[in-house]
Amino acid sequence: MCDRVSSPASRLGENAPAARGDLITRYASRPMSTAIRYRLRTPSTGREVLVEAQPGRIYVDRETGERLDIVAQVTPLESRSSLPFAVENMRLCPWCKQMAQKDLNDCPTCNRRMGPSGS
Repeated sequence: MCDRVSSPASRLGENAPAARGDLITRYASRPMSTAIRYRLRTPSTGREVLVEAQPGRIYVDRETGERLDIVAQVTPLESRSSLPFAVENMRLCPWCKQMAQKDLNDCPTCNRRMGPSGS
């Protein structure tokens, strides 16, 4: 039997929150990406890609080896998804028949749980 009594914080580790309010503050929201997304284009082929670009870096097309030109900054939408609104990233909600991104569990239109994605 152990005679030593330990505090809850020491059992949880040194990184444990001090109070319940601290736990809610630290873990209530999911982390957001701070990177800014840009639409980049290869001049010769016109092929476009979406990239979370960092300042000062040069991005190169992996097929042609050409430097990619910045076409536009992508405007963030009020969505919990990180996927762009493109046909290949969308699926139909079985309840309201509206389009939703594949990586979402709940439909943004009717707020009902959608089943697993087919792909």
